[in-house]
Amino acid sequence: MSYYSGQDKNFDVYETQESKFLTPFQRKVLLKNLQANLQPEYRRRIEIMLLADIGKSQTNICEIVGCSHEMARYWIGIAEAGMAHKWNERPIGRPKTVNNQYIERLKELVSNSPREYGYAFSYWTAQWLSKHLANELGIEISDRHINRLLKQMGLSTKKKSSQPQETAPSQDNSIKISDLQYNDESNFSWSFNLIQSK
Repeated sequence: MSYYSGQDKNFDVYETQESKFLTPFQRKVLLKNLQANLQPEYRRRIEIMLLADIGKSQTNICEIVGCSHEMARYWIGIAEAGMAHKWNERPIGRPKTVNNQYIERLKELVSNSPREYGYAFSYWTAQWLSKHLANELGIEISDRHINRLLKQMGLSTKKKSSQPQETAPSQDNSIKISDLQYNDESNFSWSFNLIQSK
């Protein structure tokens, strides 16, 4: 649990301490946002940066805020780099996963040519499907995951063969070695002629 919870509303400790790396404006913005009704993860980020700014060590911050050393190190680094204003730009938790809308749009794209969507190429690749859907729906997934989804749906980005898989009995067009005639004499003279011509 956070040391400076939203119920305390006691932010005087931040205002009385000298700032190490936050500008007065950044500090004011963080304090104002800290007073808002935030999700615990966002609150923790702000508290880490403010505590680091007043000189608390990483270990102290972890104890006060109740976070991992990795999390404290990351947000201390963000504050020191002068990017404290980005406290809410990094999403919380796992990345967005695909939903029904994503699946339906993926099916639609695969069943149509990329040229219909303004691309110069004729066949989709998983990488281009991923890029297109990220731009369109804002959900980024890897091309490997695209291939998994396509396989689950029984679809593929591979070009379908125009010939049916079942082959009807056809004529044997192969050449058999036994069809060739072998003449020892002509072969020997040919070899001999090569040697003489040198």
